[in-house]
Amino acid sequence: MNVSERPAEPAIVERLRHRFGGSSDFIVRLIQEGPKDRCQYAVCYIDGLVDKNLLAFLLEAVVAEAREGAGMTQDLARSLTSRIPVGSLTAPESEEALVHAILNGEAVIVGNELTFELSVAIPGGPSRAVEEPSSQTVVRGPKDGFTENLADNVSLVRRRLRTPDLRIENRVLGRYTRTKIAVFYIEGIVQPVILEELGRRLDAIDIDGILESGYIEEFIQDTSWTPFPTIQNTERPDTVAGHLLEGHAAILVDGTPFALILPVTFFKFFLSSEDYYQRHDIASFVRMIRFIAFFVSLLLPSLYIAVTTFQQEMIPTTMLISLAAQREGVPLPALLEALLMELTFEVIREAGIRMPRVIGPAISIVGALVLGQAAVQAGLVSGAMVIIVSFTAIASFVIPALGMSAAIRLMRFLLMVLAGSFGLFGVLAGMIPLLLHLVALRSFGVPYLLPIAPLKWMNFKDLFYRLPWRTLTERPAVIGSRNPRRQPRRGPKREGTRK
Repeated sequence: MNVSERPAEPAIVERLRHRFGGSSDFIVRLIQEGPKDRCQYAVCYIDGLVDKNLLAFLLEAVVAEAREGAGMTQDLARSLTSRIPVGSLTAPESEEALVHAILNGEAVIVGNELTFELSVAIPGGPSRAVEEPSSQTVVRGPKDGFTENLADNVSLVRRRLRTPDLRIENRVLGRYTRTKIAVFYIEGIVQPVILEELGRRLDAIDIDGILESGYIEEFIQDTSWTPFPTIQNTERPDTVAGHLLEGHAAILVDGTPFALILPVTFFKFFLSSEDYYQRHDIASFVRMIRFIAFFVSLLLPSLYIAVTTFQQEMIPTTMLISLAAQREGVPLPALLEALLMELTFEVIREAGIRMPRVIGPAISIVGALVLGQAAVQAGLVSGAMVIIVSFTAIASFVIPALGMSAAIRLMRFLLMVLAGSFGLFGVLAGMIPLLLHLVALRSFGVPYLLPIAPLKWMNFKDLFYRLPWRTLTERPAVIGSRNPRRQPRRGPKREGTRK
């Protein structure tokens, strides 16, 4: 290839340079070989978005074609297909499609003698390796998690669902970001009405940029006026695969490791993928602990405030004397005391998350111990209140879904204020509207409290407890799967033959 003399660029290259505004990462490699320089090509790409090794293969193939004098587009396309080891070869239909192809990590081949342009998909650039999910760890189960690369995430799901019925529909959202998303579902299991509604809501999204799956979650959820999540997010490919097998749909977004699962119900946020890898009795015991932790995290501080402020007669005499002795000299009422401790723990929790990973956990533990002990010694709070708030904070971490845990913390503050104002009647007055709100919620038309409201006994096999896999012959009837049969029903266990 001659580099001493710069050949004349094809006209479309000038337009592309103008389209990208002379950006320094827009690279044009001019190729001029052969007798009388009759074959001239230009390869355009964005530096950092293409794979360097595949780009080298492509340039060698184009140079070889230029030397052989293959000027027809069909001949060039046919030859490049046989020379390039990987990468799909397409022909963009317009100049705008050409620009989008370059921005998607493709190298575009243009030339004066070509009847149409060619683009080769050789995406590359820096990407994170597959690692264990940081937000959803398990003791037993797969250790791989999603990354920020959509192609890698698609392969992680495909490796778990090796069926031709797995459907993947690609979309692009965001006028400036042009973010690629992939919608997953299994044909024959998912309800078509869910796919139609999901497609309608995705088509209605019109925004300049999508930087994370949280954007899409807010756009497609049934209502924004609730603290409770109606769409589940996860970093785990096995969780996505398990929900797809139950008739759910999933959305993966390029640039984020968090996938969206829909529709979901309230009780799904208390289940973990590890529940299906452990023995059914162990998994059932752990599930019961999670639901108990839910009530503890939601109600324990408000109940303590109510009984110590208004309903002291409900406390045993010995315990009442002990609590009164601890509160002697405390200047704050129980409500302000609890709010002070809860807000302090929230600040410590947020600080531990935002600090560098090396010192974050240490600061959280030391800060909680030092502040709690100092507050008790200074007489600002009682020791019992520190125990109540600490146990409540620990219980909130038992819930697997961070979104549900955050919603419970928010509701806890509201119930604490009602308990400090009206006692147990205030707690009851807060729980009734909360329950009505949960009953009214929908996730893509599915009642949020299924299978409790409305009642579906079939789903109790895998709700508060999990029965053995042998008995789970049907998929959960929460969303009405088109193919409810998960495995054939088995008769009574056969007696073994003794020899």
